Amino acid sequence: MFAVDQPVNSRAGWLERALSGLDRIARRRGRATIADHLATGIAGEDAALFFLRRKGYTVVARRWSAGDRPGDIDLIAWQRAMLCIVEVKTRTARDMTPAEAAVDRHKRYTLRRLATQYLRQLPLPERPQVRFDVVSVYLVPGQAREFVHFENAFGWEEGGQRD
Repeated sequence: MFAVDQPVNSRAGWLERALSGLDRIARRRGRATIADHLATGIAGEDAALFFLRRKGYTVVARRWSAGDRPGDIDLIAWQRAMLCIVEVKTRTARDMTPAEAAVDRHKRYTLRRLATQYLRQLPLPERPQVRFDVVSVYLVPGQAREFVHFENAFGWEEGGQRD
């Protein structure tokens, strides 16, 4: 688990702070017209994107959708030669149930289906290695942001995994 709220002396850190400032300005001007739970999810995806960048990942897509199929992939990133399909779950409180528990059988099925579609449209001579990750983001007011990154959280097959 990582608690991250210290200043980051990098381009990603500067960009993260700049976007955060612009979000605050938009909220003050009343431009935030989306539901609170959606705003929390977007804030968590923003935080996860920069968290992964700090870990050396190259994020290539965000909220990727196949267009004709329901659902989206929160983040698609490369970790060297590994393509990572990343589901982000954000919470504003620490409850009994961890955020990652929300990635149920149906969500895993949706992510596998969308990942297959994404791979089909890649202009690569052969299919890359693919991994499904889950990043739980805790944005608890008054506390440092926390990230829990589950690399290879599930595979292409359900194969006896529990919900």
